[in-house]
Amino acid sequence: MKSSVFRVESMVVPGGTESIVRGGRDLFPLLPEALHGVERIGVLGWGPQGRAQALNLRDSLAGTGITVSVGLRPGSASAEDARAEGFSEDDGTLGDWLEVAAASDLVILLIADAALAAEHEKIFAVLKPGATIGLSHGFLLGHLEAIGSAFPEGHPVIAVCPKGMGDSVRRLYRQGETVNGAGINASIAVHADPDGQGWDRALAWSIGLGSPYTFATTLADEYRSDIVGERAILLGAVHGLVEALYRYFRIGGSDPVTAYERSTEAITGPIARTISNEGLAAVRAACGDQDLFDRAYSAAYRPARDLVAEIYDEVADGTELRSVILAEQRLATRPMTEIGGSPMWSHSAEVHARRTTADQKIDPVTAGLFVATMMAQVDEFAARGHAWSEIVNESVIEAVDSLLPYMHARDVAYMVDNCSRTARLGTRRWGPRFQAAYEQIALPRLDRPADRALLEDFEGNPAHDALAAAAKLRPSVDISV
Repeated sequence: MKSSVFRVESMVVPGGTESIVRGGRDLFPLLPEALHGVERIGVLGWGPQGRAQALNLRDSLAGTGITVSVGLRPGSASAEDARAEGFSEDDGTLGDWLEVAAASDLVILLIADAALAAEHEKIFAVLKPGATIGLSHGFLLGHLEAIGSAFPEGHPVIAVCPKGMGDSVRRLYRQGETVNGAGINASIAVHADPDGQGWDRALAWSIGLGSPYTFATTLADEYRSDIVGERAILLGAVHGLVEALYRYFRIGGSDPVTAYERSTEAITGPIARTISNEGLAAVRAACGDQDLFDRAYSAAYRPARDLVAEIYDEVADGTELRSVILAEQRLATRPMTEIGGSPMWSHSAEVHARRTTADQKIDPVTAGLFVATMMAQVDEFAARGHAWSEIVNESVIEAVDSLLPYMHARDVAYMVDNCSRTARLGTRRWGPRFQAAYEQIALPRLDRPADRALLEDFEGNPAHDALAAAAKLRPSVDISV
């Protein structure tokens, strides 16, 4: 990563250093210089990311002369909300998606993955000569490679990928109005750079979104880690885990509310907060019965690692991407059913109502299984050659600073039913696989002695140092929901 505008720093990580750029509102005056040649930014789509990014960029670039416009497909139900947020046909900041794409110098493609795979040729055909193509996910690259195609020549292709859901991207940006630098971390990639301005444009976009720190990746590594993470520790594994634990605690004699508290509430509340504030190793110390934590960790790590590796293989060879595109065809006439149909979710409101400000207990079984699954993803990504910034952001920070707090405010099933279609499809496919692994392999082995070698690997894992280095770049602020 390089920049002629922003200060690039070296962050010490296990085995060496990585280049990062710190964000902050004090850098907003530099955005026009870094966006050299960009007078109009077109954001195509008004889903959670589209809405958040359009609003953040408009606010960050206010008064600079750079216009942010939103492009929507004809008849889009999102037009009314976009107008309510101040985008308008009258001033040219709201319009038909292809017309906005044709008029923009930086075209940010934030429509759904499967729709983008189906419609990208129409967008490419209307681009200005030399217009920059912007992505927040590498799904399209995977699809183009699978069909033997590529991005059009002569166009810079860059990516800014926030490590959190769209609601968090906007909410934490607003929090940054009073705490400079508050926001969601982002990775950036420069896939094609014919004019040599790709890194500065990507950094300006990331900083304009409010990213506290930006790190470099490749578009291929981004979509692999992102899609795997959605199906594993960020969503799929969490849903499968809480379903398995709820049944386990009910069979063990807990009433429904207590079983919910020991499973879902423990993960989305005290476990997430402990990792966010103190790191992964602190969870073991906080759960009381460390021997039971050790046995749970030992029982869950290898089954979880097997599943993460299987998901990674299917993402890397295009199988998982094809399943999303095939599902889009079915869903045109058959909407997805909601996932929260099991009895446990009927107790969500009662659990939320009896929350107190007192410290919540961390169940050692829940903690052991969850941390083991998180470390299984960390170790698999490390084995696949991902950079440490990407590993800890995709496997830990995005979970504890974005998704889990949102799940805590709503619930896990609500999160699954209201996330992107790609993530929702992956959770529905892989969540039951994780649930079966916990129920059939991990939980029945809790009576076995802990695997001391496995626990020593956990205690000495370089991820702890990488996470601590990344944590130093985050403002000291409670994540708002």
